[in-house]
Amino acid sequence: MNMNFDLADLRAFVAVAELNSFRAAADSIHLSQPALSRRIEKLEAALGVRLFERTTRTVNLTAVGRDFSHKARSLLDDLENSLLSMQAVAASQLGEVVIACIPSAVYYFLPKVLQTFHEQYPRIRVRIVDDSANGVLESVARGEADFGINIVGTQEPEIAFQVILKEPFVVACHRAHPLAGRQQVTWAELAQYDFMTVDKSSGNRLLVDLALANSNVRPSWCFEAKHVSTLLGLVEAGLGIAVVPRLSMPQGEHATLAQVALVEPTIDRNVGLIRRHGRELSPSARKLYELIESRWPLDGGHPHS
Repeated sequence: MNMNFDLADLRAFVAVAELNSFRAAADSIHLSQPALSRRIEKLEAALGVRLFERTTRTVNLTAVGRDFSHKARSLLDDLENSLLSMQAVAASQLGEVVIACIPSAVYYFLPKVLQTFHEQYPRIRVRIVDDSANGVLESVARGEADFGINIVGTQEPEIAFQVILKEPFVVACHRAHPLAGRQQVTWAELAQYDFMTVDKSSGNRLLVDLALANSNVRPSWCFEAKHVSTLLGLVEAGLGIAVVPRLSMPQGEHATLAQVALVEPTIDRNVGLIRRHGRELSPSARKLYELIESRWPLDGGHPHS
């Protein structure tokens, strides 16, 4: 069966069925009578049945037409209700967004963005999946998160990776530490201080290890943790120094934490928004995605306020 008809054909049919008149139906849906007749003929041809018995004076539904008229009305009513429901959601800006995010972005950057987002769209709920780089990638790839903020994903064929920030790694230290007053420090100089690092499951550790693979300046560590936020807690407690992404450091002056530029070598990482290829973001997710795009500079600085 050739099902070549559209909603306009159904509306034309329902109008004739309700008014029992081609002329009245044509007027009600703002069509000429020949155009209306062509729509009915198209629908009958697609279904392979006659829907009306027509004489010069009367128009009556056939038995099949009567049965189909109930189905057509129900279909159009359901469609109208669905459209009205979608309009109500859009008007009230309801919805839920699931964003997967590496912890270093969650800790200091995301709260300010979410504050702005909540002020603009107070009825959209946001669920945050804070996880390792691999965990964020998996959440997005499996469709558990609408999109993610991550440092890996560029090599995944099903993932779209949009770089939004290139940031350096810096030395985090206590404000009372001897390095706190320095403008920069080399990797070789770190060997004389108690050094702390994230473990090998961390994407940040992988980036640093790869950058230092052919170097003899890798400092030995005395404390190792899984998350950068844990390292910063140890730094605040005065237990040593750590190399962390600049994004994980607080904006502006901090009561106990200081950061120092790290050189010889300088190590950067790309942070990006990731989502599945071919998956359209919901209106709510698109709003948050675009807000992050607009707030996050590409120059390696902190996000725009």
